[in-house]
Amino acid sequence: MNDYVEVRIDLNPCCEDITDVAAAMLADVGFESFVADENGLTAYIRSGEYSDDKRNVLDDFPFVCRMEWSSKVIEGKDWNKEWEQNYFKPIVVADRCVIHSSFHTDFPKCEYDIVIDPKMAFGTGHHSTTWLIISQLVDMDIKGKNVIDMGTGTGILAILAAMRGAARVTGIEIDEAAYVNALENRVLNSHPEVVMLLGDAAKLSEVGYNADLFLANINRNVITSDLHDYALSMNVGGTMLLSGFYEQDVPLVVAEAEKYGLSMVGYTTRQQWACVRLVKN
Repeated sequence: MNDYVEVRIDLNPCCEDITDVAAAMLADVGFESFVADENGLTAYIRSGEYSDDKRNVLDDFPFVCRMEWSSKVIEGKDWNKEWEQNYFKPIVVADRCVIHSSFHTDFPKCEYDIVIDPKMAFGTGHHSTTWLIISQLVDMDIKGKNVIDMGTGTGILAILAAMRGAARVTGIEIDEAAYVNALENRVLNSHPEVVMLLGDAAKLSEVGYNADLFLANINRNVITSDLHDYALSMNVGGTMLLSGFYEQDVPLVVAEAEKYGLSMVGYTTRQQWACVRLVKN
């Protein structure tokens, strides 16, 4: 089993925005998993890939805050099991959807029960952006509709769409490890009919249908860059839910969407993150 280096970064001031950005920047240089708390961030990287100069990636950190670093080597163990048991807790969204791992036994009963066995680096539904989209999906009329989930990650949104009666569901994921995990999770939830594709927006040409509902929970830059392709893959009158960016970015995202015949219906927020709802004219 692999040894890891555990890096602890105490941040002052500290908030969710700060730890989210720090984790994203550290992921770019090889860190695989992150645990945020009210005082900072703990990050993990394979010992063979770690060097002290990795901290230089935060030289351009966009927030003004004090950082205190420490690190130690953690001997190899079953990291997925360790991470799940210590950090992945069941979550309930809108009192209608519960997300938990296969090893969890104590969790609330809900209308939609999603089993996710995530690998270390990928989402569990706890992030505000996933929560925002789920809270809309459970109230939308999805039955019989065609759905595309761009940047599907662990496959949570695609699986929920299938549970709610979508006719066809396709998830697209650029990260190979996340893609493999999504394949596993669709089987765990007895929805093997959900199609998973490995790649970026170029894979939309392989879906084989236009979407009545298009989901993208990625980040602002990827979304605005690929909105043209997203719009082309939708039916007229179709709905698009976009998240992965802050409320302050809503005008920028909407302005780009309007270039491709998409109009905003409204948006919701949670902890400064936003989910924009649009319709294709």
